[in-house]
Amino acid sequence: MDHSHYSQYYIRDILNTVHTIAIVGASQKDIRPSYMAMMYMQQKGYRAIPINPGLAGQEILGEKVYGSISEVEEPIDMVDIFRNAEAAGQITDEALTLSPLPKVIWMQLTIINNEAAKRAEDAGLKVVMNRCPKMEYGKLCGEWGWMGANSGRITSRRGTITGDRIQSLGINKAVS
Repeated sequence: MDHSHYSQYYIRDILNTVHTIAIVGASQKDIRPSYMAMMYMQQKGYRAIPINPGLAGQEILGEKVYGSISEVEEPIDMVDIFRNAEAAGQITDEALTLSPLPKVIWMQLTIINNEAAKRAEDAGLKVVMNRCPKMEYGKLCGEWGWMGANSGRITSRRGTITGDRIQSLGINKAVS
């Protein structure tokens, strides 16, 4: 796969099919990107499980923190990596030992590890690198434009109201 470009359909499929996300490198500091991404994904109906060995046993945003993804006792659909490219390789290798396997390895902005991506894809996983699921969700559902950012998409579709949130473009997550 060409890892410099991901189609909106590829990203949408991932965001529509994952339910449980392991946030590797989660922080309890509310100004950190991992904290903000975790909170946003929780608000969109995803189960976000924080992974941080230095905070293991504590809680972030109401979820128990695990020291590694291997310690999580339930299936993980997506591993979202907030660590450097070298660590992303080790985390990907650990993810490939899980049973069942996750569906997706997602490396955050600026994180690219082509070798790890190939190992994951060879095992049948989808891979995204150098992207943020929070930002991609916002682009697909129309929220990105609320901040004055260019989503790269032009649409005449109106947003739909679901509960107290506005969504559009068909991201199928229940908002609780």
